Amino acid sequence: MERTKLPTFLTLITLLLAGLLLGAGVVAAQDAEPGQVEGEPRPEDCGACHLNIDARWRDSAHAHAFDDPVFQEWWTGQGKPGDCLLCHTTGYVPATGEFKAEGITCEACHGEVNPEHPPAIIPVRGDTEYCGTCHTPTLSEWRLSSHAKAGIGCVSCHDPHDQLPLFTVADDMCINCHQDSMEDYLEDIHIQEGVGCVDCHTLVIPPEEMPIDGLVPTGHQFTITPATCIACHTDALHAGFSLPGWERGASAVRREITPTLTLETRYTTAVNGNGAGLQQQVQALEAALASRTITTLFQGGVIGLALGGTTSWIVAHNVRRRRLEAEDEAEADEPVDEE
Repeated sequence: MERTKLPTFLTLITLLLAGLLLGAGVVAAQDAEPGQVEGEPRPEDCGACHLNIDARWRDSAHAHAFDDPVFQEWWTGQGKPGDCLLCHTTGYVPATGEFKAEGITCEACHGEVNPEHPPAIIPVRGDTEYCGTCHTPTLSEWRLSSHAKAGIGCVSCHDPHDQLPLFTVADDMCINCHQDSMEDYLEDIHIQEGVGCVDCHTLVIPPEEMPIDGLVPTGHQFTITPATCIACHTDALHAGFSLPGWERGASAVRREITPTLTLETRYTTAVNGNGAGLQQQVQALEAALASRTITTLFQGGVIGLALGGTTSWIVAHNVRRRRLEAEDEAEADEPVDEE
């Protein structure tokens, strides 16, 4: 008896198309329009009891990490890449594009809402490494600092709810720990002219080329370099006489150069055509995002072909095996001619 050839060409095509559709679904999930999950707890639910914490958080960079107009303009201009939402929303799921809340809310550090709270204790993630998952430049600088060696982390100096120093006057916070080593400094001409600790030890010198991702130095290595001195003593650093310009103080220079680090300033410069280099970087980022989209589509197609091909082989193998078994049984049941 002639054995039937399986599977047919039509069956293979059908299975391959099914695999391609599955791959397209993977791509669609990756590129899904970001959106907030309905029915999730809101920060105001916590604020009903924690009034003082809620008041500090509402005006913080964490609270407005998503709705900040500068971020929104830049993010929209880049095609709303989902990677940004890992740090600008709470509970972002890359596979679906959904997130639980705009900005960095209570759940980002305290975990999912416990229905038994109160009285159940709410946990908190306030370790420096966790903060550093978003504040990557600060973490890198801090690791090189004496603070890291002494175990002085983010929450030792900052209130995580408003990100401000724990002391109203930042220098008082420094003196609180370093008072035993402040004697010589108190006689220094800098302190007499109102130049404080943070004016020099956290002075941020803008990089020559601003990074596209907007992640800039934050001064958390706390070291003083020649560049720190030059920020004030621009014209007479090695003149060999009393340096003019110091009376302005590092604090004045700090106020002048710090705004150049903001995303708004860099974005405005690019739009006005005054920063060709930055515009080229933005164009390069746009090209990279487009390339990533094409790569994702290609990967989805490959996944679909692989799944479709594998599925078709398995189905064909099983159908053929069953057909052969049926034919063998049929041959065994046929009567044998006796001479």
